[in-house]
Amino acid sequence: MSEGKISRRKLVQTTAISVGVLAAISGCAEAETGQIKREQTSGLIDARISELGITLPKFAPPVAKYASYRIVGDMVYISGIGPAPIKGAKLLGKLGKDLSVEEGAFAAERTALNIISQAKAACGGNLDKIKQWVRLTGYVNSSPDFTGQPQVMNGASELLTRVFGDKGSHARAALGMNALPFNIAVEIEASFQLESV
Repeated sequence: MSEGKISRRKLVQTTAISVGVLAAISGCAEAETGQIKREQTSGLIDARISELGITLPKFAPPVAKYASYRIVGDMVYISGIGPAPIKGAKLLGKLGKDLSVEEGAFAAERTALNIISQAKAACGGNLDKIKQWVRLTGYVNSSPDFTGQPQVMNGASELLTRVFGDKGSHARAALGMNALPFNIAVEIEASFQLESV
């Protein structure tokens, strides 16, 4: 970037977004404020989330006729979902036109928060049941000449490894898309393996 690196924290103070649209996408009645909230922890991963100062968004129900996740044997498959809303962040639009790579990576990080929230619901509230994240497939709303999809998806991948350590390491695809629902910048689907009972 010509003006140097912009911190992800700084991005939340830049451009206001349509919070109502993103709230509808994520199924939240209200957008997150970004303030750190300390919550009761019940497991190692919950403790790690609290230690990192992360507040997970509320579980986002599907916005169309599909299931939010499906459990098949010891595998959990999470449907594609967009970024968790946060006031002041730029999470809508095309990479290479409306958003910078840094802004796209922040959108991917916010999307990973929704993924973790979905995973927690699938695990009955106990994220310690996750044995290993297996794969992320990222869809990046891209202008025709944008080729930085892997750098955008790093926002999601880095968050998973910060929260889950080695268990957060995963296979991944980062795909450029002509359009995404509601003009969101990033959509991600994910899968993980459950610990054996």
